[in-house]
Amino acid sequence: MDYVELNNGVKMPNVGIGTFMLQPDDAENSVREALKMGYRLIDTANAYVNERAVGRGIKSSGVAREEIFVSTKLWPTEYENPNAIDETLERLGLDYIDLLFLHQPGGNYKAGYEQLEKAYKEGKIKAIGVSNFEDEFIEDILNNFEVTPQVEQVECHPYFEQEKLRKITEPKNIKIMCWYPLGHGDKSLMEESIITELASKYNKSSAQVILKWHTQMGFIVIPGSKNVDHIKDNFDLFDFELTEEEMNKICSLNKNHRYYYPSMEQLKEFAKFQPEYETK
Repeated sequence: MDYVELNNGVKMPNVGIGTFMLQPDDAENSVREALKMGYRLIDTANAYVNERAVGRGIKSSGVAREEIFVSTKLWPTEYENPNAIDETLERLGLDYIDLLFLHQPGGNYKAGYEQLEKAYKEGKIKAIGVSNFEDEFIEDILNNFEVTPQVEQVECHPYFEQEKLRKITEPKNIKIMCWYPLGHGDKSLMEESIITELASKYNKSSAQVILKWHTQMGFIVIPGSKNVDHIKDNFDLFDFELTEEEMNKICSLNKNHRYYYPSMEQLKEFAKFQPEYETK
């Protein structure tokens, strides 16, 4: 397993398992099995409504807490809730969170960031993240707060390499954590000739080649699955290395194509949506 060093000195695994869209039972099982396979990064969120299940998976895995890097996200309706972080800790069954994000730049995100800074200084969280904060939103955070975020989680894949955002984040050593790392499973990306040729050369799948490209770009990836075989395959990335020429060929696929981009109206709706948390 490989790690990246965040701008505050914290070391974070560069490959983890995501739990977006996983029902509680599936999330618990996926987390437990992933940790047994050697994964050490787990990603969840208030809005996924599976934090308690993730906590159960961590506990039942038998892996020591200090070996596991846990990231989760506050939903916009929690940004002004003074108990939001303690409630998140309670759902996860943890004493601290390794990385806590603001999930969307909706609602009173400045109040949310103030909460993150306070919790960071108190040791409740080890690193601060922002998710989907691009353009003026990330600039607003950088210009108005004392603590620079350590991680930015955004859509990122060979068709959309986040060149514009990286011009802002890289000078600050803010790491990019990628959702839709496989281009939302787009068949056209998976079947790009350079991807399939490299898959054949290294005896890997197209998905494994793309995930390897991510890690060599310095990105953090969190592909999610409830299929144990897929979870295992997504972690089988450490026995091959792409050459500089091969990396450049994959980079040439970039066409600034997103699969998802929320409008301002959607951001306003995010600020209203209230997750119904697990009760047990």
